[in-house]
Amino acid sequence: MEKFKKFGTAIKNLKPDAEYSYSGDVPISEELFNNVDWTTGVENGASVTTKVNPHPELAWSLVLAEMNRLQAEYNNAVYARARLTAYPYMRDFIEAYTEKEIGGDSTKWNEYVTKYNKVRSDNPKG
Repeated sequence: MEKFKKFGTAIKNLKPDAEYSYSGDVPISEELFNNVDWTTGVENGASVTTKVNPHPELAWSLVLAEMNRLQAEYNNAVYARARLTAYPYMRDFIEAYTEKEIGGDSTKWNEYVTKYNKVRSDNPKG
């Protein structure tokens, strides 16, 4: 998972209505986090920003903990992502199932099940 997505998702998870911006590197350290511009309102059609974080629920330690949680969740699902791209095509399932159920020929169904089970055994759950 990209660092930007982790940061943005962590902020959204902790404080969905928080508005912020930054320039340069993604805030993945406390130093960079302290350079985020927080939007506090709008005046004459322009955003009003501050470097002082107005959201106590977005303290760096909490944002970092949420980013780490998101990364662990992503890491723990590596098998699911691998399976997703390795499973046989859905149209193969439909054809095999239809031939088995309507035509009485299980040849393609047996091949499909073998391929399906191989993907599961090659990519076991963590």
